[in-house]
Amino acid sequence: MSTTSLPSARPRAKTRVSYNRFRAWLVACATRPEARLSLVIQLAILHAVLWTFILINLKAAQDVHMDVAEAYAWGQKFLLGYGKHPPLSGWIAGLWFKAFPATDWATYALAMATVSVGMVICWLVALRVVDARRAFLVVVMVALYPIFNFKGFKYNPDLLQLVTLPLLVLAYLNAFEKGTWHSGIWLGLAGALALMTKYWVLTMIGAIGLAALIHPERLKFLLSPAPWVAIVTLVVAMIPHIVWLADVHFVPLTYAGDTYSLEDSGLVHQLVLGYVLHNVALLALPVALAALAMALVPPWFTLFLRAPLRIVTRAWARGTNPGVNRSQALNVWIIQIIVAIGPPLGALVFSIYMKTDWGISLFFLVPLALVAIPALRVQSASLFNIAAIWLVLSVATLAASPWIAAREMAANAGNTATYGARSELARELTQAWHSRFASRWAVVAGTMETIQPMVFYSPDHPSPFTPNEAWSSGLTSPEDVKKYGFIGVFDPTDGRLPAFEKWVSETAPNAERMVMTTRRFTHGKAGPAMTWNVYIAPPEK
Repeated sequence: MSTTSLPSARPRAKTRVSYNRFRAWLVACATRPEARLSLVIQLAILHAVLWTFILINLKAAQDVHMDVAEAYAWGQKFLLGYGKHPPLSGWIAGLWFKAFPATDWATYALAMATVSVGMVICWLVALRVVDARRAFLVVVMVALYPIFNFKGFKYNPDLLQLVTLPLLVLAYLNAFEKGTWHSGIWLGLAGALALMTKYWVLTMIGAIGLAALIHPERLKFLLSPAPWVAIVTLVVAMIPHIVWLADVHFVPLTYAGDTYSLEDSGLVHQLVLGYVLHNVALLALPVALAALAMALVPPWFTLFLRAPLRIVTRAWARGTNPGVNRSQALNVWIIQIIVAIGPPLGALVFSIYMKTDWGISLFFLVPLALVAIPALRVQSASLFNIAAIWLVLSVATLAASPWIAAREMAANAGNTATYGARSELARELTQAWHSRFASRWAVVAGTMETIQPMVFYSPDHPSPFTPNEAWSSGLTSPEDVKKYGFIGVFDPTDGRLPAFEKWVSETAPNAERMVMTTRRFTHGKAGPAMTWNVYIAPPEK
């Protein structure tokens, strides 16, 4: 019996040795100064590649989100602002699509490249607060956070904040620690970069300002040149955009006031509650999986089950942990608490429509805030466990993504918002224009929701024009509309149709009017039919 058991025991022993060696290699790379940056960058690249392919499969039957098409349209011209938002997201989209084609897969690659860069910056932030072992745990928790994978499929200003806001926090922690004038310059530039992404980042800038005032070491920071140099640098860097705001009569603020003000207090309460529950649910996944990774280590398992609250209490009593910079951890805790509580309270007080997507940029510090708890014991095996959990879940999702997409399509077969054939319409309209005028289709007119897909999917990439909206992107003008002609596209069920038809009659009374219907077929299955009112106005002769 003993002779037959030896051969089977040897492979198991070899497997265990290989496993232990790989685990030791991973922990060494995560903690050694000369290797850890390379490891995190490789993790971010692998994350971007895996999730790009996952999204390609998941979204195969769908056109890109209108926010993505809008960012593409903005990128056609490098302006100082685009009606509703500051320009940075449009600039980045413009640079990206100079290197990549206007295809669905390129938009998902852009989104995943954005969140992966954010992952690396989150790791750099973590190194200012905790040791390398904990920092690696943080970056993998971030990779498991749905905002950085499933929910990060659409590139827009909200998603870009996952780069600019971590960069802002990194610059603040650096300035708080050093207090030098050049650290203040970097903080001011980071603040300007964040503001050029979306004005919503004022919540984070305000939280950082309050953290600087609340922190016990505030006098040391406030008496240094860093905060004052940062303020001056921020103002100077924002001057060109402020001039643009004045030139357009502060249209983005008009857009925000018209779009997000509510009078129904009951509805406000419902939206705020939905916002809070939505973001808590998203955060639950990385926190639970990190807890699982640590619970799989036997010594921690007993500790984890028996007395988590008692551990935290004792740690505070003992003082600092050598793996945690308590001063910087306090900054992170203050900032995260303020941005978690402040916006919902502000929405309740000022009756503001609270979109769940606004939380995309405000909770990236939660993994770090938890890992920075001094009582937390992060053992080497935990790093391997959480990396393995991330890899298994990502690969499993990739394998299951075609099945998931088919199930979603079957369950939402009539959903025109998701499965409507806008790309087919764009190509058909391009052919119609070419057959009539033998020239490039230059302008598409209508509502933002309808025409942005035309800009993205048409081979001519016409400029968008929204005639009845005060917050026009500025990519084209009424003079261009008359000079080059246009195709108007409108949803006949939209209540704004009479106003649009009035504009068409005044601008191009001889425009050709027609009704078009489109439908997409994916893997032999038909999507929902969509009907459009189409208006073709010829260019000037």
